[in-house]
Amino acid sequence: MKRIMTRAAGAGVTRRGLLQGTGAALSLAALGATPSRAFAERRWDLVIIGGGTAGLPAAIEAAARGARVLVIDKAPQLGGTLHVSTGQMSGAGTVFQARAGIEDSAEAHYADAMRINRNTGDPAITRLWTQHAGETLNWLAEHGFDIGEDQPVYGQAHEPYETRRYLWAPEGGRAILEVLLRLLEPHVAAGRVELMLSTGAVELIKTRQGRVTGVVVEDEDGRRQDVQSAEVLLAAGGCAANPRMYEDLHGVPLYCQAAWPYSQGQGLMLGLGAGGQLHGGDRYLGLFGAVMADTWTPAGLDFSLGLYADSRPPWELYVNVHGQRFIREDEASVHERELALDDQPGHRFWVVFDEATLANAPSLVPGWSEARLRERFEDHPMLFSAPTLASLALRAGIHPRGLEASVAEYNARREAGATDPLGREYRPVSLDQGRYYGIMCQGWTLVWFAGLVVDDSLRVLDADGQPIPGLTAAGEILGAGATSGKGYVGGALVTPALAFGRLLGARLAAGSA
Repeated sequence: MKRIMTRAAGAGVTRRGLLQGTGAALSLAALGATPSRAFAERRWDLVIIGGGTAGLPAAIEAAARGARVLVIDKAPQLGGTLHVSTGQMSGAGTVFQARAGIEDSAEAHYADAMRINRNTGDPAITRLWTQHAGETLNWLAEHGFDIGEDQPVYGQAHEPYETRRYLWAPEGGRAILEVLLRLLEPHVAAGRVELMLSTGAVELIKTRQGRVTGVVVEDEDGRRQDVQSAEVLLAAGGCAANPRMYEDLHGVPLYCQAAWPYSQGQGLMLGLGAGGQLHGGDRYLGLFGAVMADTWTPAGLDFSLGLYADSRPPWELYVNVHGQRFIREDEASVHERELALDDQPGHRFWVVFDEATLANAPSLVPGWSEARLRERFEDHPMLFSAPTLASLALRAGIHPRGLEASVAEYNARREAGATDPLGREYRPVSLDQGRYYGIMCQGWTLVWFAGLVVDDSLRVLDADGQPIPGLTAAGEILGAGATSGKGYVGGALVTPALAFGRLLGARLAAGSA
């Protein structure tokens, strides 16, 4: 055999004797942790690299069908991004829709998803997701998952669906994790599923004929061992916690550091090392701005502004670094706003307003009082104020003449009753009552768009488009571009990860029988 080296960056962790998760906590001893030598001498039906949104349902379904399963995860606990995710999902024909009297179909869900991303998603993978999304949500519901009384909804903070199929639990991703851990527990107790936590996968093992037959793992003390398997499923996360890899794959800096810390791109490197290929980095699209905690990149997310015209009509102007307006501030389409920001230098803009706006407009930050916002202008590195527009521009890093010209044109056209040059209709006040204020907003995202190329059976494909025997992939490792395209389709990350994990667990178990 030959080994394909695929060493990847990762965060060092301390091994714990406890498997942590909402609603379940099992000691590693009780889970049947096996000595190193015994691992090397055994062969599993399925090895899953990544114990998160896709890996856990894969393990559950495979074990339920009699397969011997090993789950490997770099983190000291199962769950992956479900620990930090809001758990937003969508599906057609669900019990949640039925109790709300909503009629829907997988075909309508598919068409809606492709409409939202303007046909930039992968049609085959998107169709596979929407075909199995409803049954996946019903499976969760059967085992205790539930949602808020006001759901499903058309959308929230993203382009809406045409049908109410978007939903989440009040507890976010942890509610999903609770269900998965509860379903996994009996399989672990019976020895059908074994775990290797705080352990990284560093190499895939391939035969001379090119079939993946296992993985080399490394524990926190640097000890390595071979793990043999009939099938290997790559279900590790993406690279949203690895700034260098993120920028290499997308050509855009990782502006915000808020992802699960183990999302270092290890699975992507394993897939590449086995001969796979990546795509989707060119589908990057940031969300429409938030206020970062500081000026460095990546920075932490501090707070968001109420910039959605349907919930808070805008009083302010939005300008880029040149002081130019780039989108009508009352544009209702979230997608159009995101596309407009994608063309701006540094994917950033400034929300500019005057004293009268600050004193009289609805709160710019949901839940904040005017006094609280005023206080933040005293100490926040992204908030600026000055007695004149020119001095505000200099402090904020905006071109002074550009800003003055933009504000002057806006005011003049509003006062004359002339059409706004960008088509803005809601113009409650002119911006002419100094003091002036500016808030720097940064386009950002929690997701990665680049991912492994797979076929509609989720087999990893090589550079010639041929499946790599013994190697499949599911979950975030496919990249958001596969199902969400260059956009944000509601529920297009968590739901396909769950659905694809279940599909592969059942299929791979059948193949090993």
